[in-house]
Amino acid sequence: MLNFLPTPIGNLGDISFRTIEVLKEGEIILCEDTRVTKKLLNLISMKLDITFPKYQYISLHSHNEKHFLTKENQELLENNNCIYMSDAGMPCVSDPGSLLVDFCLENDIEYDVIPGANAVLTAYASSGFTDTTFTFFGFLPHKGNDRDEKLDKILNSEHLAIVYESPHRLLKLLEQMVQKDPSRVIFLTKELTKKYQTRYKGSVQEILNQIKQTDIKGEWVVVISAKPNSNGAIITKEDIIDLKLPPKQKAKLLSKLTGDSVKEIYNNLIG
Repeated sequence: MLNFLPTPIGNLGDISFRTIEVLKEGEIILCEDTRVTKKLLNLISMKLDITFPKYQYISLHSHNEKHFLTKENQELLENNNCIYMSDAGMPCVSDPGSLLVDFCLENDIEYDVIPGANAVLTAYASSGFTDTTFTFFGFLPHKGNDRDEKLDKILNSEHLAIVYESPHRLLKLLEQMVQKDPSRVIFLTKELTKKYQTRYKGSVQEILNQIKQTDIKGEWVVVISAKPNSNGAIITKEDIIDLKLPPKQKAKLLSKLTGDSVKEIYNNLIG
């Protein structure tokens, strides 16, 4: 049996009763970083006055996850009470774990995912945006055309967009957005659930001016409002597809909206 456990994203008080119960029965812990996990469990043990079992720790991260998926380790997962924990938050959400879930499904290995702390949903609920649909993009590419193209896709999206950003690249992200759409409304939050949790909401230009005057250390979540059309409504892909236009013209319009290639969209339209 394998349980995927959420870990606090800052505040130790966010650990759940269910997570504690699973930890009490665990034998083997697969974790993104054994040092981080051992430190976390030690802090929880002291805070809640709990004595955890003496686990076997196995390092399992994005660089070795594929190599772990073997017949030998299938037996390990089937015959032991195993746990997977990433460094913070939910496994598989911008963290390793997805390949392991798929491995369990393919090999009929019993597993469960325990719900818990998550920066994406916490930021969304804190943002005040009323959109009921959003797209999570994780971390943007660090530099080059890939980063610029992904940002164009986000700014042209018909849905609210959520991204993670490090303090080293936050100003760069805001400066890029100011060049493309300075009036776009965004919500920023850093250090969620921690002592210095901070929130900002306003136009990109306003936020950039504020951020330049503050300490930007910490991990950030950025929520970006959807692109409105000229009268405040949202143009959707379906709106463009329903237009009585040749496929090539539709493909060009859809490319501007989504950031996808004109050729790929055109082939899908005529396919």
